Amino acid sequence: MKPIKGVLLKGGRVIDPATQLDGERDLLIDGERIVGVETPGAFAGVKDLDVIDVSGKLVVPGLIDLHVHLREPGYEWKETVLTGTDAAAAGGFTTVCCMPNTKPVNDKAEVTRHIIRKAEEAGFARVLPIGAITKGQEGKELSEMVELYEAGCVAFSDDGFPVMNAGVMRRALEYVSMLGAVLTVHEEERTLSDGFAMNEGKTAVKLGLRGFPGAAEEIMISRDIELARLTNSRVHFCHVTTARGVELIRRAKNDGIPVSGECTTHHFTLTEEACEGFNSQAKCSPPLRTDEDREALLRGIMDGTLDAIASDHAPHENDSKECDFPSASNGMLGLQLTVPLALAQVRAGKLSLPRMIEALTVSPAKAFRITPPALKAGAIADIAVINPEERVLLTKSYLRSKSKNTPFLNQELQGICIMSFLGGKRVFDYLSMNSQQSSK
Repeated sequence: MKPIKGVLLKGGRVIDPATQLDGERDLLIDGERIVGVETPGAFAGVKDLDVIDVSGKLVVPGLIDLHVHLREPGYEWKETVLTGTDAAAAGGFTTVCCMPNTKPVNDKAEVTRHIIRKAEEAGFARVLPIGAITKGQEGKELSEMVELYEAGCVAFSDDGFPVMNAGVMRRALEYVSMLGAVLTVHEEERTLSDGFAMNEGKTAVKLGLRGFPGAAEEIMISRDIELARLTNSRVHFCHVTTARGVELIRRAKNDGIPVSGECTTHHFTLTEEACEGFNSQAKCSPPLRTDEDREALLRGIMDGTLDAIASDHAPHENDSKECDFPSASNGMLGLQLTVPLALAQVRAGKLSLPRMIEALTVSPAKAFRITPPALKAGAIADIAVINPEERVLLTKSYLRSKSKNTPFLNQELQGICIMSFLGGKRVFDYLSMNSQQSSK
């Protein structure tokens, strides 16, 4: 075997849903591509290697997040493409799809190109923009979808604004069908949820807060399932939160309707009770629901009804969260929390480890028609190395996002990404970062 100057990840548990590989392997990287994934010791004769012992660690394809808010352009005090993708790399994500609720809204090709350029300059992760369905996210006039798609958008969404007009939604579905793209939608019947602060339920009554009933989400899921049936076009449901919503998607899939869905780690980890004491860090849209809903989300991921685990990474500055609960901004950080929160459910027996990895790699890729990542010879070396035993205290200094809004702050987490490779380049190294901090 001829000498190769590269990186050898030695002795890790390689889990690759694309090739159905799960076992101890050595993985060799040369430049931006993977040379091979072989039984331990197979590359013993290769010279000039940077050998990294990853025994006891998980080696997986670079994770994909279908739902991220990078805030740039327009809200750079909350997050930037640079800080957001830095957090992504630290979380094991090598590809993130960013929502269009920027300023200006990503409803024009020049905004799409600006985001892509900023991501390339940062060099931490691949950023695939999501364009707005309607101009200004106002739900009235369709955006220039063809131009956005050609500029690099992989999907279309009005993000936190549901497309209330069914006729507009139908036309949008017909356009994306022509493009071979997908609509990724926030489902909320706003005449039912208007002015909400949290889930409609016992905790809201106790706190005297206006609630968002699950029916407001389910009505819109039902409508868009039927529109997908009518147009034979793809609908992806963002951050599904209710047991009934999961069942509606399950039935639609059984009927052969082209739908997919995601749920977030905070929705399958927390319930409405996290809002007790008017904890605004737990305020999000859609809101945290009940334990019954939380369990249904986990079952939905496990059986494939919900295709993807997403972070809905939503950074906000301190002033917009540390205020009275009804006025507080919705959302919380997610990129560095997704892996440890998902692994907690694996340890609890609610998810299998292979399915967790699949829901963060191959399944989201298929949902958005992105080329699925794979750990095989010739593939781009987008890789995450995870230590399932590593424990960290979630401090503000650990978080690489510009904002620090999370209800998990100062809690101990188990299982984190310790190394990320983007096209063969090491873009995050937890051990190196810790040693540098210790020497200061």
